[in-house]
Amino acid sequence: MIKAYAIGLTIDELDELFSMLVWNEGIGTFSSEIGPSPLFGAYQLIKRLEKKGKSREDVLRELVEKFGEKNPNVRTFYKRRNENG
Repeated sequence: MIKAYAIGLTIDELDELFSMLVWNEGIGTFSSEIGPSPLFGAYQLIKRLEKKGKSREDVLRELVEKFGEKNPNVRTFYKRRNENG
């Protein structure tokens, strides 16, 4: 998603994407599987920073810092919270 945002993905398109996920998967699945994910966290960060008037470059910088590969708490694969390791 960071790459898509970097090349021009808009917050309106992200709003539509997450609305479709709720619609197609149901609020329960969204709340338990997607809501706590880094993907949704990145979306919320983008939305919050854009609302504050931050430039796309500033938003990207914060996204990479918080959700990029150098952050050891961000994994490539989904892992349930109750799993060890």
